[in-house]
This record gives sequence, C-alpha cells and structure tokens, in this order.
Amino acid sequence: MGKPINITFTKDNKELTVPVEAGSQAFSFMPEFSINGNKLVAAKINNELCSLDSPLEYDCKVEPVYNNTKEGMAVYRRSLCLLLAAAARKISPQTRLLVGNSICYGYYYTMEGPAIDVDALKKEMQNIIARDIPIRTEYISWQQAADLFEKLNLIETRKQLNHCCKSKVLINTLDDFSDMYFGPLVLSTGSLQVFDVIKYQDGLLLRFPKTKTPSMLPDFKDESKLFSLFKQYKEWGKRVNVTSAASLNELVAKRQINDFIDISETHQEKCISDIASQIIKSKKVRVVLIAGPSSSGKTTSAKKLGLELQAMGYQPKLISLDSYYIGHDKTPLDQNGKPDFECLEALNIELLNQNLMDLFEGKEIIVPSYDFHTGTSYFEDKNKMTLADNEILILEGIHGLNPKLTPKVPEEYKFKIYLSALTQLNLDDHNRVSTSDNRLIRRIVRDNNFRGKSAEGTIAMWPSVQKGEELHIFPFHNNADAILNTALDYELSVLRVYAAPLLRRVQPSMPEYSEAQRLLSFLENFATIPPTEVPPRSIIREFIGGSAFHY
Repeated sequence: MGKPINITFTKDNKELTVPVEAGSQAFSFMPEFSINGNKLVAAKINNELCSLDSPLEYDCKVEPVYNNTKEGMAVYRRSLCLLLAAAARKISPQTRLLVGNSICYGYYYTMEGPAIDVDALKKEMQNIIARDIPIRTEYISWQQAADLFEKLNLIETRKQLNHCCKSKVLINTLDDFSDMYFGPLVLSTGSLQVFDVIKYQDGLLLRFPKTKTPSMLPDFKDESKLFSLFKQYKEWGKRVNVTSAASLNELVAKRQINDFIDISETHQEKCISDIASQIIKSKKVRVVLIAGPSSSGKTTSAKKLGLELQAMGYQPKLISLDSYYIGHDKTPLDQNGKPDFECLEALNIELLNQNLMDLFEGKEIIVPSYDFHTGTSYFEDKNKMTLADNEILILEGIHGLNPKLTPKVPEEYKFKIYLSALTQLNLDDHNRVSTSDNRLIRRIVRDNNFRGKSAEGTIAMWPSVQKGEELHIFPFHNNADAILNTALDYELSVLRVYAAPLLRRVQPSMPEYSEAQRLLSFLENFATIPPTEVPPRSIIREFIGGSAFHY
C-alpha cells in the first residue's frame, strides 16, 4: 500500500481535505464532485492541468475540469483530433492526414494520397465512440518513437524528434494507432459524442462545440476570406519548403535561417504593397480603416502601409480612434459595473463622422484629444487638420470594420483592412499552431517589455480580451476589402527567447500556472533564433523592442 497523502478540494463552497493512498489516480475520488450535466474531462493538480488517470503522489490541491471551460474544451478538441487520425488510419492507411487552420469551430484537414470518403470516416469515428475505447498515455524510448512515427508515415512528427531529443517520448494510443499530442486527453472515446466531419474545399473539416455549449454544435458559417488567405499562405510555405516547426528547426540547425527571415519579411512587405496598390487603384478612397484583434500588429502595419502609400506619391495622415472616447462619465458600464471602453458606444461616433465628412469637403477640423488619467476629452489648436487631394487618412482601431462606426461616410470613400496573425506552420502532422496562442505570446512579451506586466498578469486578462474580440472584431472580418496576414513564420523562435523566462516565473500557487506551463511546452517545439536577426522594421519589433518606427 502507498503512504497516506492529503488531497484538498472544494465542494459545496467548502474546502475539504481527505486522506488517500499515494499513487491513487485523480479520478478515483472525482465522484465527490457534482457534475451538473457537464462532462469531467481532466483535473488540475496544484494548478497543473493533468489527465484524470494521473497519479496523486504528494499532498496537493485537486480541481475538476469540465468540458464547458476553456481548458476542458481544449482537452476535448485534442482528443477528437486523435479520434479522427485513428479512424482515418483504419480506413485508409496509405492516406496522410494533415491538420490546417481553424474555421468556425472546426479544424481544416488536407489529405495526401488516396482520398477518404467523409461519410465513411464519420461512421468509423462513431463506431470507435460506441466501443468506448480507452486512450492510453505512456512513455516509450526515443528510438521506439522514431520507428513508430516512420511506420505510421507521420513525416513531420518524426522530423520534430530530431529537435526534441529526449530519452523518452510521451505518446497517446487509441486501439492500434499511436500519435503524440501536447496536453491531456480524455480517458476514453465514449465521451467524444459531439462532433461532425464535413467535406470542405479540398479537404475536410472536423467540427466541435463551443466552450459554453459543449452538448451541441454551432451553426456553420463559412469564413471564406480567411480561408482563402490561409490557403495562399500555405501554398507559399510549400514553395519555400517551410510548413512546420520541424522544417523551421532544420533551417536553424543548418544555420540557414537568415535567408528565410529575409524571404518572410520581403513576402509580407509585398503583401502590404499589394494592398496599397489596391487602395490607390480605387482613386476614390479617402480613409483606410484598419482593424484586428489584440497583438495582431495594427500599429506597425499602419506605419508600413503609410510608407508604401508615400512611395506611390500619397501622404498618409493618422487618426486614432482613442481620440474619440466620449469621457469616463458617459462611458457605458459592462456587466460588472465597470466602464466598457471596448464597446462602440464608448466613442463619440457623431463627432467622428462629422469630422471625417468635413475633411472630405475641404474643411479644417480639430481632432479631439483624450486624457486617460482624467477620463476627459479636450481640444487643442495644435491638432488642427485638413486633407489635401493627395492625402489619405488611416484610421486604426478595433471597430474599424463595423459599419456603425462610419455610417455617414460613403462606402466608396472607405477601404477596410482586417489583420490576422495567421501562421501557416504546424507543429507536426496533427498538431497545429493556434493563432490565438501566437498573439498571446506576442502580448506577454510586449506587456513585460513596455508595461512592466508579468506573464501571469497578461494570462489573467486574456479571456476578457478574447471576449471583446468575439463581440467587436471577429463578426466583421468579412466586411474587409483586404486581409493582411501579420504572422511571420520564424517569430515564435524569437519570441521564445523573451517569453520562456517570463513563463517559468509563474508559480504553481497561481491560477495562471497551468496556462503558463502549456505555453512553455508549446514553445519548446521551436529552436531559438537570436533577436539580433530581426530586421528593424519588422512587425516583431513592435513586441520585442528596437523598432525603427516610433510608437
């Protein structure tokens, strides 16, 4: 028998401590928790996310993780990905399945080799679910893993082992199929009942529920513009032969990364130049509206677009939406009774539209200023502005694509740009790089460099940032006249230099520890690149410092 240890958990708003044997699995006493209709998918042991069969080896605090939480739904999605890969292998062992980007609560997959019938794939997944097959997680030797992934034709997964040369490798096994995922999975397939597989474009879409409604799938709304951008970028990645962390790491190991950095930056600048050409070609555009989620690189993109317009003989003028805040005393309150500065009603829409129309008619205006310390709006003569024929306004802010922001401005006067840090890289065959993770790591680095904020501070506020994006930004991206991808495929190797030490300082006693450990594990997939290799006008400089631009 194992030695007795104490497990602390909360039940009915009371903290309880019970003795158990060391080595007991986390789920062994989880029936103590009321499930309330939501499925238990994982546990937190001293704030570290773990699978339900993880052994309890020392005194610890244990919390249940349900599928209606962010972390719980991530466990659910990962497990669905393993289920899909196992079913595809059973139907067509010769087919290579490759994960792609996220589309409307689903992951896009392409296939190399014989095409798999989507209906047959879905039926096989349902059969595996009905059998409620256990998902085993175990360590095997590095050589065993290398042989296994070669046998399964998991090419990128095998290549990535050359970067992560550990003596043992953690793999996940479902029936006779094994793969490698970065995070806990559910205990068995019987809990993976809510999903769909549909044919989409040249591949298929694995659909999953929203976090808040884990028992049902949301309606499918196509994101054709974003998908088109991803497809173009993915094809570019194939042409330059860098499509995964494994292939990026090979360039670092061979000391060939500098050329790829130059190619990546040049490609992005060409995309910005193409957008500038679209603006000029219109001949009627007077204002460029730029919107994008947090840490998508809006400020640098606006400055780089301004340079491209200048090279074409036009003079850009920048107006910040922050100047049009109506004042602290008039700002609407959110559900917690605090001023909601992210809602559209926090801006003086009437004044903004009047100013824009006056400028277009050749009149002089005074752009308001806003004091964030006092929460008041004021006017100064130094902010007088006119707009000449060869001058174009650039208006950057989260509401840029919302039609209610500029209802009085004729549509032909507006050119709308949506920014997305949409990397085309995968970690390997079946593990994708999340756009949201990319932006969060950017934000952690920038907040620490320029605002003195800790990693746990940024992680703690990230859910509220995402909530604002879902309300005010994402619903309007299809209104864009152009979409600019601001991700650079080498950036996570640079950001790791800054982010990893910050994430390691997040203590196990902090609620943010689990997310910090997940991001650390994610960043370990990337070999480091010295920040000195980043060009001075790169978007990455907005986050790490040393930019040629003034912010």
